[in-house]
Amino acid sequence: MKKTGLLILIAILLSLSPMRADEGMWLLPLIEKLNMKKMSELGLKLTAKEIYDINNTSLKDAIVHFGGGCTGEIISGEGLVLTNHHCGYGNIQRLSTVENDYLRDGFWAMSRAQELPAAGLSVTFLESFTEVTKELEKAAKNAKTDSERQQAIKNVTDELIQKAVGDNKYLTARVASMYGGNAQYLVVSKVFNDVRLVGAPPSSIGKFGADTDNWMWPRHTGDFSIFRVYADKDNNPAAYSADNKPYIPKKHLTISLKGVEQNDFAMILGYPGRTSRFMTSSEVKETSEINNAITIYARGIRQDVLMEDMIADPKIRLQYSSKYASSSNFWKKAMGMNETFAKLNVQERRAEEERAFTEWVNKDKKRIEKYGKALEYINTSVAQRAEILYLLKYLQETLMNIELTTVANHYAPVANALSKGDKDEAMKAAKGLEGRINTFFVNYSEPTDRKVAKALIKVYRDKVKATEWPSFFAELDSKFGGDVDAFVDDMFNRTIFSSKEKINKALAAAPEVILSDPALEVGKSIFVLMPKLQAAAGAANANYSLGQKAYIAGQLEMKKGEAMYPDANSTMRLTYGQVLNYSPKDAVLYEHVTTLTGVMEKEDPNNWEFVVPEKLKQLYKAKDYGQYAMANGELPVAFLTNNDITGGNSGSPVLNAKGELIGCAFDGNWEAMSGDIIFEPTLQRCINVDIRYVLFIVEKYGNAKHLIDEMTIVK
Repeated sequence: MKKTGLLILIAILLSLSPMRADEGMWLLPLIEKLNMKKMSELGLKLTAKEIYDINNTSLKDAIVHFGGGCTGEIISGEGLVLTNHHCGYGNIQRLSTVENDYLRDGFWAMSRAQELPAAGLSVTFLESFTEVTKELEKAAKNAKTDSERQQAIKNVTDELIQKAVGDNKYLTARVASMYGGNAQYLVVSKVFNDVRLVGAPPSSIGKFGADTDNWMWPRHTGDFSIFRVYADKDNNPAAYSADNKPYIPKKHLTISLKGVEQNDFAMILGYPGRTSRFMTSSEVKETSEINNAITIYARGIRQDVLMEDMIADPKIRLQYSSKYASSSNFWKKAMGMNETFAKLNVQERRAEEERAFTEWVNKDKKRIEKYGKALEYINTSVAQRAEILYLLKYLQETLMNIELTTVANHYAPVANALSKGDKDEAMKAAKGLEGRINTFFVNYSEPTDRKVAKALIKVYRDKVKATEWPSFFAELDSKFGGDVDAFVDDMFNRTIFSSKEKINKALAAAPEVILSDPALEVGKSIFVLMPKLQAAAGAANANYSLGQKAYIAGQLEMKKGEAMYPDANSTMRLTYGQVLNYSPKDAVLYEHVTTLTGVMEKEDPNNWEFVVPEKLKQLYKAKDYGQYAMANGELPVAFLTNNDITGGNSGSPVLNAKGELIGCAFDGNWEAMSGDIIFEPTLQRCINVDIRYVLFIVEKYGNAKHLIDEMTIVK
């Protein structure tokens, strides 16, 4: 198959006219050509350059990639960052202790000195976003082999990055692929590594409703947290130092207290992680029956074990809160995806699109030459990788979630050096692990992990055929008669890797003991499978990328004139639409806003997910809402828009027609959980915490009015 030419692709993209205002994760450099007409019709008062401009200050300068997996926004001239509570959750947990439990009680810094350094957390600002497809295609044009082509592209990529970054040590750059490899963009960024926790509500507000309400509307969660970016004396990125000063941003968002009404214009800037809107029917089936099914089953079992111990012991609750939350979020999403795949007939709808595509291709010899093998390549790869993916997914969701064997496996290089008689090299390797090991054991419960190991080994044994078992199963059967509980107890009882004290004592006294450590042997037998399965998956996917690239290129050509945007890939995007209610089923209408009254209606003091703090109840009874109340006297909590978002958009700013901050995006809705694969315009909604509820909690609940005073607020 021939590659789609650059000129053809550009001609197609520039001809596109958005079909629906509520769908699309749009590239910032193209919004003036593709989106501004429709956005203005919906009510936008800004110009394209006020949103994105690489030469002058624009809205994009107030948006950050928060921690690599979420979005945040600058809300003061002194570097305050607003994001979701669940985005800051891991950092809040790591800063907590049993005595100072900021997850349970919340945290509010009453001075700059009280702001807590969040080790390992960074925020990234976008500097520029430039298409470089032409340069890379030109580099690969004369290559005779695939390896020559890859090397030529690498050479030009390195040159582009070097030219963009130059001698500026504060900049980073990468090339991001779009449209299945049919377009390439150079993304230049600036990363700040001194980020400090400033404020967070207790989980009874920031995580109100927990798993039960996750992905659901109506929603009553105050899902926000506040951090601050620090810089050196010259306002440049710097490692943490007590001498650093709050970062002075190029741009910070103005906050509007006007509120939202049905049909108001709303847009979101953020960093959506991954979508698969060009996914084929065979891939939908694979996602449902392998990826999601295994996730739902295995995580459900592990989470039950974790939750039982978390409820029983406050220390374990603190240690495992972040681990549980990161697992349960996609676990419930996977359930929702499978439910909506079936309800909305997603697989058959994709199959119908493929039939139309094939019919279109077959009408023209040139199209057959370019796109005729696309679906064959994709479907063949999907079929060939099915068993491999099944094995890989069960390995990842079960055996690789045993913490003991994972931490033991970190010491494989130490054991390797000892087996060669090189004690100095072994001790050097062990020394290099100290920081990671110290951090690991802060949030580790040996009794909990022991229970998890027993449960997950049984799952793996039941679901994976014996020919694919790791080698430790031979000992489990021969020495323990297949008794998993006895095998696990023996391993945990004899290992040195269940605490850092045991590890340090062994390394100091007799390091050779790790050569026969049972947890290390089991860990090695587990993790040796990963590269083998990955290699097998790579072989099965040999032609997948070629097929996907051709299929997407063909879709672009076939649907010329329709709304076409690249899949999300953690680059900054814009989505626009309206504040909008929806009807999930016959005779049911969900309004676009929720209030504090709904929090009180959901209160259940016997269910940790729905406990309401006493102070919040007192504020509610007194109707002490200040300037944050709606015209009817109620306090808003959350609202809906039809903006097109996905994971990674968590924490994104929701902006009104003037570009003012009105909310913070934090979730999608249950009825459209297939949204990463196919957009459902009548059902798909973005759930946002109202900025008035955020500020109310900061000022009235957290007594942190000094933070409000930093912000630029308009009524």
